Amino acid sequence: MIRKLYDWMFNLAKSPQATKALAGFSFAESSFFPIPPDVLLIPMVLANRAKWFKYALICMVSSILGAFLGYAIGALGYEFIGKPILAFYGKEDLFVTMQQWFEKWGGWGLLFAAITPFPYKVLTISSGFAGLNILMFTLVSIIGRGFRFFLVSWLLFKFGEPIQNFIEKRLNLLFVVGMVMLVGGFIAVKYIG
Repeated sequence: MIRKLYDWMFNLAKSPQATKALAGFSFAESSFFPIPPDVLLIPMVLANRAKWFKYALICMVSSILGAFLGYAIGALGYEFIGKPILAFYGKEDLFVTMQQWFEKWGGWGLLFAAITPFPYKVLTISSGFAGLNILMFTLVSIIGRGFRFFLVSWLLFKFGEPIQNFIEKRLNLLFVVGMVMLVGGFIAVKYIG
């Protein structure tokens, strides 16, 4: 199943709809969607390494636009939209911790989620609910998401074929490691504060 998903994503990465799909995944992941854009970004860069910068830029800009939607959900629609989204991730109680975190670190605490595979939507919604300064929110989103997507894309550009071979030979192992990192991100945020 993982091999079929990988092959499907790699084929989508070569299709004319790839950049639109990448933008859509990046936007949605920052506000409500559970799957990170890396699942499409990685095969897209591997399929056309010369466009690594373009793909990273699409990911970053779309992710930041989606982060504004997440912020608006937290600020304007927490009860009807934000709360069910966070309940899906089991993070309803995160708001007290996040408010304390914002008081202590300000928007710079968002860098953790902006760079890691932790679901960024949880912190964008929390930021809106907490009323985090929108300029700080924007700056941190640009730095964090830019760092993450440009680093991943550049590494794939620089070491493309060996990375692709490594991924293809160890696909199941990498899937398990990715899931462990994702769960670890959830656990780390639960205990921050």
